[in-house]
Amino acid sequence: MHIETLKVFCDVAETRSFSTAASQNFITQSAVSQQIRALETKYGCKLIERTRGALRVTPAGEIVYQASKEIVQRYLEMEGGLQSLNHRVGGTLRIATVYSVGLYELSSPLRRFLRAYPQVKVQLAYSRSSEIQEDVLRGAIDFGIVAYPARRPQLVIMPFREDRLVLICHPQHPLASYKQISMQRIHGEAAIGFERDIATRRAIDRALRARGVALRYVSEVDNIDTIKRFVEVGQGVAIVPEPAVQSEVKSETLTVVQFSDEQLSRPLAIIHRKGKQFSPAAERFIEFLTSKKSPDEAEANTKAD
Repeated sequence: MHIETLKVFCDVAETRSFSTAASQNFITQSAVSQQIRALETKYGCKLIERTRGALRVTPAGEIVYQASKEIVQRYLEMEGGLQSLNHRVGGTLRIATVYSVGLYELSSPLRRFLRAYPQVKVQLAYSRSSEIQEDVLRGAIDFGIVAYPARRPQLVIMPFREDRLVLICHPQHPLASYKQISMQRIHGEAAIGFERDIATRRAIDRALRARGVALRYVSEVDNIDTIKRFVEVGQGVAIVPEPAVQSEVKSETLTVVQFSDEQLSRPLAIIHRKGKQFSPAAERFIEFLTSKKSPDEAEANTKAD
């Protein structure tokens, strides 16, 4: 049985999605279905079932998954070791990040990285920080990029950068005429916020409480794009990472206002499992993210290697 088939099965088992597994392995959804059926035919039992529209791993599938996961992991480690020995950068790189980081801050370095190393396939998944941490610990991904990383015994945290948090509002909002305001000025304002269990929202609430400021949340959502759309139509103000609103500020659909009395920032970090042996591709991509050089310098150096 091909290693690739076992990896596809593991991806289906972990994501509970044929389409996601297809995207991660750069194949069609039909090809995923065919490979799962081939496994079921080989072992003479059902491995994946559909229950009420959701995918479920059967007891037999769980046995195959646990064994396959170890086989695939050892195979990937072998590939990484051989690549390091031969100084070759290739293979598949599995990364997960939160939506606001992946969409607004990883797209540029990722494009540069893929131009420099076209033999690398990057699987980029979007998830919540807590889920990314679990995926890192069980070896489902090479590393994750999260905001406000939580310390856990088997987790290594590599500080990556800090994003300034700013107030955004509609250009006709009364606060839009100011470059800076004190946090007290937004007390009682109608606001759009992240859901309460999201780390950025918890950090914002802590900062507001410390200054005796309370916002009147009219909507709480799980992604930054929805927050921006609400603010663009005048439903309220919001506090968000500045890199995520550069496009809207440029097109003048949103206005950014800084806080004069406190520098709010969102720490980002690369997280990976302790003892993780990185492939050359993972090492190089982390260098792209953490390098203090300008993007052009970093790209020029990688092309010269």
